[in-house]
Amino acid sequence: MIAELGLAALWIAAALAVLQLVGGAVAQRDPESDLAKLVRPAAIIQGVLAAFSFVMLLYLFAVTDLSVKLVATNSHSDKPMIFKLAGAWGNHEGSMLLWITVMAMAGGLIGLVERRLPEKTMMATLAAQAFVAMGFYAFILLSSNPFERLPQPAIEGMGLNPLLQDIGLAFHPPTLYFGYVGLSVAFSFAVGALLTRKVGPDFARAMRPWVLGAWIFLTLGITAGSYWAYYELGWGGWWFWDPVENASLMPWLAATALLHSVSVLAARDALRAWTIMLGVVAFSMSMLGTFLVRSGILTSVHAFAVDPERGSFILVLLALYIGGALLLFALRAGTVAEGERFAIASREGALVFNNVMLSAILGIVLLGTLYPLLTEAFDVRVSVGPPYFNPVGAIFVIPMLMVMAVGPLLRWRNDNFHRVKLPMAMVAGIMLAVLALVLVLGSYGWLPMLGLAVSIGLAIGSFLPLRGRNLLRVPTATWGMVIAHFGIAVALFGMASESAFSEERLAAVEVGDSTQVGPWTVVLDQVAPVAGPNWTAIEGRLSAQYGDGAAIDLRPQSRNFWAPPQETTESTLATRWNGQLYAVIGNQASDGRWQLRLWWKPFVTLIWYGGILVALGGLLALIGRLRTDLKRRSAKSRNAERKLEEAEV
Repeated sequence: MIAELGLAALWIAAALAVLQLVGGAVAQRDPESDLAKLVRPAAIIQGVLAAFSFVMLLYLFAVTDLSVKLVATNSHSDKPMIFKLAGAWGNHEGSMLLWITVMAMAGGLIGLVERRLPEKTMMATLAAQAFVAMGFYAFILLSSNPFERLPQPAIEGMGLNPLLQDIGLAFHPPTLYFGYVGLSVAFSFAVGALLTRKVGPDFARAMRPWVLGAWIFLTLGITAGSYWAYYELGWGGWWFWDPVENASLMPWLAATALLHSVSVLAARDALRAWTIMLGVVAFSMSMLGTFLVRSGILTSVHAFAVDPERGSFILVLLALYIGGALLLFALRAGTVAEGERFAIASREGALVFNNVMLSAILGIVLLGTLYPLLTEAFDVRVSVGPPYFNPVGAIFVIPMLMVMAVGPLLRWRNDNFHRVKLPMAMVAGIMLAVLALVLVLGSYGWLPMLGLAVSIGLAIGSFLPLRGRNLLRVPTATWGMVIAHFGIAVALFGMASESAFSEERLAAVEVGDSTQVGPWTVVLDQVAPVAGPNWTAIEGRLSAQYGDGAAIDLRPQSRNFWAPPQETTESTLATRWNGQLYAVIGNQASDGRWQLRLWWKPFVTLIWYGGILVALGGLLALIGRLRTDLKRRSAKSRNAERKLEEAEV
């Protein structure tokens, strides 16, 4: 009965999406019609029903209802509760239901709270949101029903992919989904504005919180996914330019460009067409990433729930939404005035430069991700990895970061570079000094050295906008910008340090033997069998000593899951302020020795601390913008009341 309730709620939500689309279309000609008045309630109820449907699926997984096909194929009665619940979205059908739930709830929230847009633009936006949602409802109801019953209940479930049975990955996909779907809202805003030709600061202020929210979730999702890949896969790396990793990076790059563009539009009424185009591109990257991950055309440890037939369905949706939006843009872009002009030497000029750099990086990542697929169509297998992405990307990343350090110091509209020559010279001098120091101290790759220099220059440049100001009166949004830019510098410092200074040791040792990696001495004390709720493992018990410090215990494992049968490597980490020791235990050789793989990674944790700082900066900016919007709305309301009182007198 629970499954049937969830399915029924989903069908009714789909019907309401149709009503929302029709009502929004009618509102373009007759805003006072009965159908137009139903658009907002339809959006809100649709969100509630979709959320109810997803809660029903969570319940089915929580009680391990093995009469439901999705539960039987993705869960097991012995799993811990957190992973039973995570199983609800750790598969194709459940993750698509989560996608449509977040999308419907976002649409409902727009209908509930958004009052800044002109009513016709608002109706067009909700209609566009309904149009996007309808495709996903059709997809899930016609080809990916998460509530499908089995003819006979299964005796036991098949379990969840062991790589997904990790607390990091339990929360990583939902976080990314909030980001992806948030970009669908930006897309709907862009389409709504194109339909009504109402593109201006009010439109940008309405759109900006959604873009900021999506960007924050994408940042957190990518950061969490990177850390999960680092410790769970046992390969000691945090970013491998894996196609699925790239699938999440591309929307983030587009959303970052959109975020800056929409801020210029909100503050200075410029970059109108560019903002609309980025709104379309950002959601296009989300859809493209979804297609790549689910179509089965990629081979990746991250790709799951692949199905070429259903991937084709997503490809059709991609072509329909993006092709339609681009066609609309081509037809209407000429009617959208570009807005206010500005000089190259201005804050807008710096933001445009960085937007162009971000777009170029996006193009590089897109090309590197799709190129192997294109060559494979001609029976030519090539792999594209760090030797392509790192140096080619650096051509655009380095200038972008240098402009980011000084751009916030420029004035809006028109400025003179001579006014900021002193801070520019200071930042450049610091970069050169760091570069020279690293060159003198050792021989490392040029790219990590450049990364270290730029990260330190950017870290200092991030705080220059606060120079000479009363810190208590600095707007919250400005603090957000400063912290986000500083977070980029921190993450870059971690990446460069990890690349330049990491040391690796692969050893074969007997119990009682010791080995060395960097400043660490590691002793294999014991190897023992252990058991978990749904796995058994061989556990290495290590003593690790940093220099002359006290020894600490490390316990890497090699696990064997029985449902489904799979062997995984569980690394162990020793974290210090200046880096991490990373240890993995392998198989036992015929001579009785055990394989140990050890890495010493100086300052690697700064990569993820930096990601958290970037997200925190986005959150502060969001809070600051919302407070400003509320004050502006309150002032407008007071003015309207005063005018009404004056008219009555």
